[in-house]
Amino acid sequence: GELFEIWFDGGADHPDNGAPDVLPIVRKYQPNCLFYHNGQLAEARWGGSENGTVSDPCWATFTYLATGAGESAKKNIAKDGFKLLKQGDSEGQYWVPAMSDAPLRGYNGRHEWFWEPGDEEHIFPVENLVDMYYKSVGRNSTLILGLTPDPTGLMPEPDVQRLREFGDEIKKRFSTPLAATSGRGTKVDIKLAKSQRMNQLVIQEDIVEGERIREYKVEALVDGKWKTVASGQSIGHKWIHMIEEVTTQRLRLVVNKSIAEPIIKTFSVYNVNQN
Repeated sequence: GELFEIWFDGGADHPDNGAPDVLPIVRKYQPNCLFYHNGQLAEARWGGSENGTVSDPCWATFTYLATGAGESAKKNIAKDGFKLLKQGDSEGQYWVPAMSDAPLRGYNGRHEWFWEPGDEEHIFPVENLVDMYYKSVGRNSTLILGLTPDPTGLMPEPDVQRLREFGDEIKKRFSTPLAATSGRGTKVDIKLAKSQRMNQLVIQEDIVEGERIREYKVEALVDGKWKTVASGQSIGHKWIHMIEEVTTQRLRLVVNKSIAEPIIKTFSVYNVNQN
């Protein structure tokens, strides 16, 4: 079957340096597979940490076609704590979205990518996983959780249960928006049937046309005046804002800076019970 991504952890070197030329093999047998990574190509990038999060802002575009890895990375990639990997480059010409990775059994001082007996207490609690989700998927990245099969070759039941709980929590929060819309241009409005309390926003660009927005804010109409409740720079595939609770019937997304006409795939609002 088709692979989604092949990942050379630590990176494979460039064939010009005597390394095996693996890229043509992947292209031949898995033409739709993302390649990560060697000195020739990185079709995604490590997000700069192993705690399941990326920085704000986080752009899917990048300066270089290949990233290198660790100490072998170009100096301006590795400097400032891998800032370029964490944030990307809004003016970069290459589409190299960030990946946020963390081991599921990485809680309470542990950082383990492989199964060991008796370490179930190190499975991340749901609240920690949800926090990762907001700071990865909610910041224009992906969340990659390292799962650890036991000696039977299966996922341990405690891990399976925690993933089920995690998935249920995300569905509970985001499956039913109070309102949602889409649109083009520098202003996109939401008008609800009545005033409602809300505390979270989700914005998505149509990334088929690229990341166009560079600066924006979200305003809510409160007591007849527009009040800024969120602001940011990057949106890309998805950006989630946790805002101070506000009661309103109208909101608007205002794009202050863009490189082309903004195309908003989704602008939705939620009242999330976080207890």
